[in-house]
Amino acid sequence: MTEALVSAPAAPAAPAVFDAEKFRQTTRAQWENAAEAWDRWGPLLARWLGPATEAMLDMAAVGPGARVLDVAAGAGEQTLVAARRVGATGHVLATDISPTILRHARQAAEQAGLSNVETRELDGECHDLLPGGSFDAAVSRVGLIYFPDQQRALAGIRHALKPGGRFAAVVYSTAERNPFFAVPVGIIRRRAQLPPPLPGQPGPFSLGGEGVLATVLEQAGFRDVEVRKVDSPVRLPTATECVRFERESFGALHQMMASLSDDERTDTWREIEEALHRFETPAEGFVGPCEMLVGAGTR
Repeated sequence: MTEALVSAPAAPAAPAVFDAEKFRQTTRAQWENAAEAWDRWGPLLARWLGPATEAMLDMAAVGPGARVLDVAAGAGEQTLVAARRVGATGHVLATDISPTILRHARQAAEQAGLSNVETRELDGECHDLLPGGSFDAAVSRVGLIYFPDQQRALAGIRHALKPGGRFAAVVYSTAERNPFFAVPVGIIRRRAQLPPPLPGQPGPFSLGGEGVLATVLEQAGFRDVEVRKVDSPVRLPTATECVRFERESFGALHQMMASLSDDERTDTWREIEEALHRFETPAEGFVGPCEMLVGAGTR
């Protein structure tokens, strides 16, 4: 009996489990660190995401006098666009998990002379803490993809909307349609020997598959759901400038490199730049292919 016990095979290791709380803490830290750069790159964000932002606001029916909830607002570039749309009789509440990045949003609103903007530090999954039925519209630009529990987040947003209110979100489509971002992610994943994302794990392309965004919105109870594709190329003078943008602003890429040494990180960024050079031409400079999806539904 003793021999049998000694030679018995070890129990299989438990499968990896996504740690949502650790992910939230890491995400907050990433945006605290990247806040200044994200604000500084605001003019590029406005050009790059401008068409998708306008589509998002249109699909959410953001107009004069509306009360708007901007979820994961970041440095607030799209918050200001919404605030100008709603005018003096409207109101925009910008929420984000990062207090530092919200300070930039407040400063931007003040500098623009917009007194109809308010900010509040709030996790994207906690909008059920807001008074129910208090907003005409809600929007989220490149935020929903990073929430660990997207259904909980959508339930909170739906709670905050008035009956008949509209919610619209901008997300990346598939990795294949977004190589400006997918190429760096792939290179880092290979060099850092990272495993593939776990099922249901948040990430840039988590809602990009065919029909996924619409299904997620419908599961959350939204009706009259529609999804549009918006071509959103990233235009910069050179691939080097694109790498600088991503290196300064994309905290998720740095987190993926956490296990690499300084020299390995330098080599990784060098490989990323070399790979992105294929999107650079003398005539147009760097044009990084990017496709956004804008999904919307009615409460």
